[in-house]
Parts: sequence; C-alpha cells; structure tokens
Amino acid sequence: MEKPSRYLANSSTALEQLRGLIHQHESTPGTPLPTERELAETLGVGRREVRRALDVLEEEGRIWRKQGKGTFTGPTAPVTPIALQGLVQQTNMLEVMEARLQIEPGLARLAALRASPENVALMQRMLERIDNVSPDDPDLNELWDSAFHRAIAEAAGNRLMLGLFDTLDAVRREPAWQHLRELARTPAKVDRYNDHHHRIMQAIRDRQPKAAATAMREHLLDLQHALTQAIHLEDETP
Repeated sequence: MEKPSRYLANSSTALEQLRGLIHQHESTPGTPLPTERELAETLGVGRREVRRALDVLEEEGRIWRKQGKGTFTGPTAPVTPIALQGLVQQTNMLEVMEARLQIEPGLARLAALRASPENVALMQRMLERIDNVSPDDPDLNELWDSAFHRAIAEAAGNRLMLGLFDTLDAVRREPAWQHLRELARTPAKVDRYNDHHHRIMQAIRDRQPKAAATAMREHLLDLQHALTQAIHLEDETP
C-alpha cells in the first residue's frame, strides 16, 4: 500500500486506504487488522487519525472490535472505487462539485424511496456524530460529513451509483485540496451545512423523494458557492 505524505494525510485519506485494505479481505470476514500503531505507520498518519477512520468503519458495520483482542473485518465490504489514476490531475474542485450536483440529489431521491430501517438508523447515527463534532475540528467534520453522504448513497440501493459516489468522493478528498475545503468550512458555515443535513435526513425519513433531492441540491449549491469564494480568495492572496 502506497504511503501518503505525513504532511498531507488526514483521517479521510486514512479512511479511504482502510476501505481498500478491508476490500482485500472481502471473502474472509473476521480477518484481524494490524494494530493502530502498525496502521498509522503503513498509512502515514497519526494514531488519532487511524482511530477516527476506524470509528467510521465500525459505525458502518465494516469492522468490529473486541477489547483486548483487536479489530476484525466484516460483515460487509465497501464497493471498489473506479480507478482514480490520473483523475485528480485532470480535474479540479469546481468540476467535482458539478459532478456531485448531478449525482447526489438523485441518490437522495432514491434513498427516500428505498432506504431500509437499518439504512435510516445508520444515517441517523452519522448525523448524531456530526452534531457532536466541534466546528473547530475540520478533520473530524469532514470525516463524518463524508460518512453521512456515503450512507445516503448506500441507502439508494444502486451498486453502480454507489461505486460512482465512492470514486467521486475519493477525488474530492484529494489532500492537495484540503486547504480549500477547510476555507469552505468555517464554524458558521458548518452550522448551516448541518442544518441542511437535518433537512435531507427528515425528507428521507418521511419518504419524500422530491424534497430529499431538493434539499441535497441546495446543500451542494451552498457548498459550491463557498468553495468558489475560497478559490477566489486563494487567487487573490499574494
């Protein structure tokens, strides 16, 4: 597994790589994972970032932990993202947002139609995690925000679209763009984004596909506007 730069790596990049590691053991659930210290060395991140990524995977049901025994894979594995080679170099954050605006409202609509009680419960747990994160912790905010959006994609019940989402999300989390994402996540904006998440969740829970798609689109448009401002600010900085 290729090690990312310690300077650039964060919880989200750790999560992406851990998904790939778990996928390698798809046919052998119950496989023990390396220790947190070993994972931190392999992934090129701190142990805190590893623990945060493992928290997401445990919430999703991808891994389970036993005190004194370790961390194990199962019962399910994530979809393998489409190959990312060259995509990051050929695109930018605004193109990523355009793609999200085409895909994610449709996923929210399908989630409102198809989400199982287990899907709804998972989304609700993700939302509660987001609500408990300090707005001043951009790493953890991004981690659980991404996990919430992925839970919606999974609830849509379309494996191909889930694979597209995973690919898009992996490109979105490119470490080189981390500073821009943080500029678009000021504490005031994070509060607004969290309000959007609750609206999306309510529409899905109430089985209102049109409202879910609209709420998701409004959320992404707001984020797109914040990223555009961040890019302009970067361009004006001497």
